[in-house]
Amino acid sequence: MKYIDEYRDPQRAKALFDEIRRKALHEWTIMEICGGQTHSIMRNGIDQLLPPNVRLVHGPGCPVCVTPLESIDRALAIAARPGVILASFGDMLRVPGSDRDLFMARSEGADVRIVFSPLEALQIARDNPDREVVFLAVGFETTAPANAMAVWQAAREGIGNFSELVSQVMVPPAMRAILSSPGNLVQGFLAAGHVCAIMGWEEYEPVAAEFGVPIVPAGFEPVDLLAGILLVVEMLEAGISGVRNAYGRIVTREGNPEARRIMNEVYQVADRPWRGIGIIPQSGLVLRESLARFDAEKRFDVGHISPRESPLCRSGEVLQGHLKPSDCPAFGCECTPMTPLGATMVSSEGACSAYYKYHRNTTP
Repeated sequence: MKYIDEYRDPQRAKALFDEIRRKALHEWTIMEICGGQTHSIMRNGIDQLLPPNVRLVHGPGCPVCVTPLESIDRALAIAARPGVILASFGDMLRVPGSDRDLFMARSEGADVRIVFSPLEALQIARDNPDREVVFLAVGFETTAPANAMAVWQAAREGIGNFSELVSQVMVPPAMRAILSSPGNLVQGFLAAGHVCAIMGWEEYEPVAAEFGVPIVPAGFEPVDLLAGILLVVEMLEAGISGVRNAYGRIVTREGNPEARRIMNEVYQVADRPWRGIGIIPQSGLVLRESLARFDAEKRFDVGHISPRESPLCRSGEVLQGHLKPSDCPAFGCECTPMTPLGATMVSSEGACSAYYKYHRNTTP
């Protein structure tokens, strides 16, 4: 506890706030890419205590939020099949599909189970050899190694009743899409510390060089976040682009080589749709052709299913930093945690749920 409290120390936080105020001479817009960072910023009031010329916007780094609607609809279709057990992390069960969610499917009789690891889903397959077990594999680079390991282990053991419905995405292509968009406001990034713990930061260096922006891996505690913001501000004021690490106790340049190896052995890069944003080229992971027998989309022939998104939901603009959640006309009215229109209001890491939970009903 003492170790964690060091990164929540009010005096250290105050010193960092003062340093940011002193050094931020111009107006800057910084995006924290991770939904976990967004919630920490809201919970600790960091956005309200920064000087008004340092503006934070919230990125698409919430895996639940960017999982495309068609993936949810395909999971619902698979779960409705006789003899199927659909396993998923719990935060996916309330994500709305075109007309319902996985909790509703479970109430209607589908065998939908919450697991805490893809290897737990694999064990369910071992225990139920007469059933088809499908794991809904979503997330960024943080979840990809464990999801890949489940497929690798299933192949090694010859477990034929296990498959994954894969919706894995990656951060750097999303940064490129944001920086390339005509209405882009973002001038620098806080990168997600847990993603960088897996991938390192070398994959961000080409993005920083191409667009001339600073990218700073940062943690999740208040002092971590403020140290990251200060470093981005210093780089912006000095006109410096590139990657600098503000999370040195966890993140190295090369990341976790073994985790990256298993990812590359099981998955390959492909174009991917992102909910509310659309297709981002080379932004996702799919199972390699040699492991296609573990691809639930192919096994159950659900690739043709197309979604129907709510016309009121503007989560795509929120995810790209174009819109604050409280500026959406549906926020807090038609769209609440009990009646969500989009995944950004459902997810525990979603920007809209953070604004609702921490009463950010007006734009700061």
